[in-house]
Amino acid sequence: MIILKDITLRRGSKLLFDHANAAIFARQKVGVVGLNGCGKSSLFSLLLNQTTPDGGDFEIQPNIKIAYLAQEVPNTDISALQYVMNGDQELSDLIKQLKIVEESSHDGHLVTTLHNRLYELNGYDLEARAAKMLVGLGFKIEEQQQAVNAFSGGWRMRLNLAQVLMSRADLLLLDEPTNYLDLDAIVWLEEWLQNYAGTLLLISHDRDFLDNVIEKVIYIGNSKLEVYAGNYSGFERQRAEKLAQEQSLYKKQQAKVEHLNKYINRFRAKASKARQAQSRIKALENMELVSITQIDSPFSFEFQKTKPCSAPLLAMSEVDVSYGKSNVLSGVSFSLNPDDAVGVLGINGAGKSTFMKTLAGVLKVNAGNMFFNRDLKIGYFAQHQIDQLDMQASPMNIIQRVDPLVREQQVRTFLGSFGFCSDAVFRPITHFSGGEKARLVLALLIWQKPNLLLLDEPTNHLDLEMRAALTYALQEYTGALVLVAHDRYLLKAVVNEFYLVDDHKVAKFTGDLDDYQKWLSGARKRQLEMAVEKKELVKTPAVITEKVSVKTGAKLNTRRVGLLEAEIKKLHQEKEQIAVVLSGAEIYQQSQRKELEEYLKQSALLEKKIKEFEEEWLRLHSG
Repeated sequence: MIILKDITLRRGSKLLFDHANAAIFARQKVGVVGLNGCGKSSLFSLLLNQTTPDGGDFEIQPNIKIAYLAQEVPNTDISALQYVMNGDQELSDLIKQLKIVEESSHDGHLVTTLHNRLYELNGYDLEARAAKMLVGLGFKIEEQQQAVNAFSGGWRMRLNLAQVLMSRADLLLLDEPTNYLDLDAIVWLEEWLQNYAGTLLLISHDRDFLDNVIEKVIYIGNSKLEVYAGNYSGFERQRAEKLAQEQSLYKKQQAKVEHLNKYINRFRAKASKARQAQSRIKALENMELVSITQIDSPFSFEFQKTKPCSAPLLAMSEVDVSYGKSNVLSGVSFSLNPDDAVGVLGINGAGKSTFMKTLAGVLKVNAGNMFFNRDLKIGYFAQHQIDQLDMQASPMNIIQRVDPLVREQQVRTFLGSFGFCSDAVFRPITHFSGGEKARLVLALLIWQKPNLLLLDEPTNHLDLEMRAALTYALQEYTGALVLVAHDRYLLKAVVNEFYLVDDHKVAKFTGDLDDYQKWLSGARKRQLEMAVEKKELVKTPAVITEKVSVKTGAKLNTRRVGLLEAEIKKLHQEKEQIAVVLSGAEIYQQSQRKELEEYLKQSALLEKKIKEFEEEWLRLHSG
């Protein structure tokens, strides 16, 4: 499908590709990886004909439909549902054309042709597909009729993603699709992409997401394109074998292996939950195999030893927390000890960030009691802190404001471990990328030596190398940790136990992340069923038939199957009778226009009902 031959590409004075070659075949799912600035997004620009190579050539199979995830935030007053439906351009245009023809044309043959085409493209399910997609990406049913402009930038980016997925493209180019998603939406997207029948090129900083979606890796390094078979973990193992042969890297490799062995042994000694412990140790041992691939990372930092603090660090007793009149958390009891490492799970909007803000003392409780140890020093990371940075200050200014007596060279050395080197420590933050700002907030947090870290989605905007460095640093951290993250790799590597925020409560979750993924799947089904029962999705037959299959389960309902077969046969007979009328010339005379319109509407309605009943019949037989 795509052939890159001797491609050379420059960006200013920087050489991105130097006689690079690669081949991508139809229906392959490919991850594009490499250090920041290596040319991943430039490769996409090349394939979209937005960039011309300086040398070489590339071929893309002709007449294929390409869809690209735009990073621009949409600005429109149309509803979220309609915006997503517009992603299927062919169907949207067909529906508009049909409406015009039915209102102003006397061409009955054209109306029939358009209705048949609408049926062939599953046009009657367009709204149902869009609604289900929005639910999967975290939009509540009642939010789907809101104007696009009513949503924040992150939620509008989700709408961009939904619109791209609706396109029925042959080739999907997805650049960081998980950036604005939480864990439940990532799991849904992962499942969707696994079932996607086209070709996929994916840029992502989420290891588990890459592992579960891709089957091939294109690594961009040293201005070349290196192709590896398998998922991301397979790529890391293969690349590690290459790098391990370089003698100059051996000592660095052994230092990281020693670090991981020590951490694994320490964790084994105190692991209390068998299922979580097994999952955790497996993840850590895998890290040992691939740690060498991080040797060329520009990031390497560690937490300083924290001030000792007795147990408990903090405690909540029967706490209620509200936003305005909305009750978010109710009757929550929770305590934290010095060596706890807690992961917080829950669907979007359940109250995870509210829980974190309450732990940080940012939100006051409406009822119940909060206890904070007098020796407690909290380091709280949240996305709003990135937005509140002084954009005119430099990284040097930021550190010196909290520690005025520190020597400049000490700050420069410290910031260098976060990738801020040379003149970057004196540059105004206003010119920084989202990833650079996130790194700076983490650096400031670490500088202050907290004995409790509250991290709310710390990996947003961080690349794979920085995420790996953060993972290693957290493993050596001696304080307590509470973590909300959509990065499953990070959760597996640093968390000892999970808590679930659901139905205004916070309670221990006894399973691992695989169990949580199953719980999420059930939660989505319950949400769709409730929407159907409230008649919020009456125009979405695909969702309604899904509800039937959920209720019937694996046992075949033979009585319902018989009724469906009889009804389908009856509907086909009625449709054939209408087809006989529509095959004659008389019905298309001007005097018969109203009768023609009625027959066409009846035919379309019959087609829709037949499709619904056939889908239900298939679902019943598939269990």
